[in-house]
Amino acid sequence: MRRVVVGVTGTAGNLAALHRAAAEARVRGADLWAVLAWQPPGGELGSRNCLGPHALAQCRGAAVERLREVLETAFGAVKPGVTLEGFTVRGTPGAALVDVARDPEDLLVVGTGSRAPLRRLVRPSVARHCFAHAACPVLVVPPSPLQAELDAVHRRNFWRMPLDPRELAQ
Repeated sequence: MRRVVVGVTGTAGNLAALHRAAAEARVRGADLWAVLAWQPPGGELGSRNCLGPHALAQCRGAAVERLREVLETAFGAVKPGVTLEGFTVRGTPGAALVDVARDPEDLLVVGTGSRAPLRRLVRPSVARHCFAHAACPVLVVPPSPLQAELDAVHRRNFWRMPLDPRELAQ
């Protein structure tokens, strides 16, 4: 069975990866599997002794609801044109995606996300993990150029820098 597996987070950059994965699935005649990885609060080590089955079920339910919201935001009433299946997987994003896309016939699609220096220290790159461990081809989708402009506007607002109207004309 041919599949295109895509990691889902719901960020603007990730929506670009989701749409690219849908396009790849249409071209390849493959099924599209959207995978949202989730972890309990505190991660796996933090949840061993303090979370019961009811709390874990609530965490999983929240992940399922988040996946529904992301797919609704991405496609809305317009369906992707391929068989779409959504999965929630307990684990870190990189490991979960590599585990799901274990067939050499699969294609794994991930977004690059923000790679600011501070974020690199705090959160490792999912794309790098997938490159290093995947048994199938990995397609990394860069963020939309509009995302870079949006990030620049957010930085300008954060630092309370005035907006020059001449910049809007460009």
